[in-house]
Amino acid sequence: MKGHYIKYTVKQLAWIKHHRKLPRREAHRLFVKKFRRRDFTLQAFGALCNRKGWLTGRTGCYEPGLVPHNKGKPCPPGIGGRHPNSRKTQFKKGQLPHNTMFPGYERVDQKDGYVYLCIAETNPYTGFEHRMVLKHKHLWEKQHGPLPEGHCLKSKDGIRTNTDPGNWYLVPRAMLPRLAGRWSVNYDSAPAELKPTLFAIAKLEQAAREKRTRKSREH
Repeated sequence: MKGHYIKYTVKQLAWIKHHRKLPRREAHRLFVKKFRRRDFTLQAFGALCNRKGWLTGRTGCYEPGLVPHNKGKPCPPGIGGRHPNSRKTQFKKGQLPHNTMFPGYERVDQKDGYVYLCIAETNPYTGFEHRMVLKHKHLWEKQHGPLPEGHCLKSKDGIRTNTDPGNWYLVPRAMLPRLAGRWSVNYDSAPAELKPTLFAIAKLEQAAREKRTRKSREH
């Protein structure tokens, strides 16, 4: 009964302490059988051992070098992963997930607004035969080659879903804060007629900054 104080004899406590390293459930079963303590639950048994510090010594973790007892043993038929109900939901050999993306599939990322394209190229991280790439970068590199180190692409009209290679500037990454409006008007949200001027100003400022940096390093 919850909240009821349980009394033990000296002999019973000594027995529990002596058998403390047995699995809790097994020790409780033997204790109840030996002393006929039907009022003594498994939860009460565990609580008593914890209070007394009579621990089993087991952590529940496999120690380094310990071989699992079921290593190399197949799951018996009709049990676990071989149960008929489990078999129904398992992938069959050669079956692909319902959300597999095939070459040519496109999607617009909801966070950054860029278009992603699935291409027939091995994914270097997963080894899968397809992978997703930024469409505008993929098309631009097909025409101009790989992006130089430290550079990226910037949409000329500010519309990221316009993946035409002619719509993208090749710019140093260090120039992006100037186009993002950190020191002036945000390039993407500016009127179309102002964009060429804003880009030219950002380009000049970036060139001036690089020149100052080179001079400071020389001195």
